[in-house]
Amino acid sequence: MTEIEPANSTLWSRIPPVFQAVVIFVVVIWVIEVLDSTVLGDRLQGNGIQPRRLDGLDGVLWAPFLHSTWQHLISNTFPFLILGGLVALRGARYWFMTVAIVIILGGGFTWLLAGSGNHIGASGVVFGLFGSLLGAALFERRLAAGATAMVAILLYGGIIGGLAPQPGISWEGHLFGALAGLVSAKALAGPRQVARVLPEPSLDDPYWEV
Repeated sequence: MTEIEPANSTLWSRIPPVFQAVVIFVVVIWVIEVLDSTVLGDRLQGNGIQPRRLDGLDGVLWAPFLHSTWQHLISNTFPFLILGGLVALRGARYWFMTVAIVIILGGGFTWLLAGSGNHIGASGVVFGLFGSLLGAALFERRLAAGATAMVAILLYGGIIGGLAPQPGISWEGHLFGALAGLVSAKALAGPRQVARVLPEPSLDDPYWEV
């Protein structure tokens, strides 16, 4: 029986909640940057990850939402939408767990091991999403996981260059974000697909024909 959409149904209401979460994350980081740039005089930027300083440990939670420039923000927006959308195809729980693991684990190791400075930006999460997609293909060996990983590589494989040490770039945040994505993929991996091997026919089988 054909269902009739309510008259007040909107395009937003038809989007699955997990994809709404991806969009909301991006909206939040844009709103924060607008407020920080226009009202707060960029004061929020100082709340990033400051390695091995106790007063910079809470930056593990705030850093993904803070950006130094509009260009910095824009460069993270579209990869987050695309890679976040690909991860969201695996379901809401998988997406939220992946993002949480990447933020906490990737940010935690950045605080512990990265060079001194103020590490901010959603790029660590972007690299974590990328690592999660590659890890799912590696650990699960399933067609769907392999297909999404291939799409991620074709669209954003070039970001791997961001793992190389560069001045003024938190390459450590990129590296630990990617590694955290691999860890999340391993922790959340579905059952590995094993190819079925058919038994060799035997001449003793009663229905063996040549």
